[in-house]
Amino acid sequence: MTICNFGSLDLNLLRVFDEVMVERSLTRAGLRLSMTQPAVSNALKRLRKTVGDDLFRRNGFGVEPTAYAETIWPSVRDALQQLRDTLSPGVFDPSIDEHTFVLTMADVTATMLMPGLVRWLTAQAPHVNIRLLPLTTRDPREVLQSGSVDLAIGHFPGVMAELTANHLQESASRFSHERLYESRYVVAMRRDHPLAGQPIALDDYCAAQHLLVNFSGRAQGYVDEALAQQGLERRVSLTVNQFFTAARVVANTDMITTLPRHFLQASGMAEALWITELPLPVPPVVVDALWSKTLDTQPAHQWLRSAVLQASELSMAEV
Repeated sequence: MTICNFGSLDLNLLRVFDEVMVERSLTRAGLRLSMTQPAVSNALKRLRKTVGDDLFRRNGFGVEPTAYAETIWPSVRDALQQLRDTLSPGVFDPSIDEHTFVLTMADVTATMLMPGLVRWLTAQAPHVNIRLLPLTTRDPREVLQSGSVDLAIGHFPGVMAELTANHLQESASRFSHERLYESRYVVAMRRDHPLAGQPIALDDYCAAQHLLVNFSGRAQGYVDEALAQQGLERRVSLTVNQFFTAARVVANTDMITTLPRHFLQASGMAEALWITELPLPVPPVVVDALWSKTLDTQPAHQWLRSAVLQASELSMAEV
């Protein structure tokens, strides 16, 4: 069992530990901390002696944490964030304060939100910057917990179900969320497609060549689950990870795809495609904002969430 000599613990070492956990590299962590790589290495040596664990092991790309480091990291991050909240100013003034937020979302979501959010930033927060990363998973909790992303926005049904279950059981959750908007899936194809011009029958839908948007690359999605419940299946000929790519491909081929209705309106491609209702019921597209609970009371993050919510309301009103 690892025993920490808490009386000799230097809290600055925990900041170094936290940054190395995020970056998985002593060099990159040093850049974020304005420290040299040898200084970071020396800090970790001191921390190892205090906690009695190696904490990190070198690999081909940097370092990887030990099991003990993975275990203590969430608590260390929570404690550091509470200290920041306590010691930093309790207000955030977007008209004068500088801040950079990192968001992750799919292209379909960015199409909806970013125009309104940029207009809001231009008018209200001239010194606030946004870094937008592509969403590549339906479970972004790892990047949120690491601190490399401030806010994840997307359709996270599995995560939301788990968080709801935790809430009903009154168990602690490390994440908070807020509903932004809801839409539905529709079938899209080129306007002169043989199936265009009328509602699509279920048999014709199953027989068609399908293009699927799936972040994981798996050739199966929500529609396939709904078809399987009826003992049916379709052929997914092509799988991509961007909705824009899907719309472009079906606009120029005999493939059909299933896309969120709001994306087609916001993308400017609705005129190039024939849109019709799905011939079977599937759950709606629910888009949520998800973030680490440690940011709940941080003024800058509270402002960000408010701005994103207003941008989503504006975008849905324009669709």
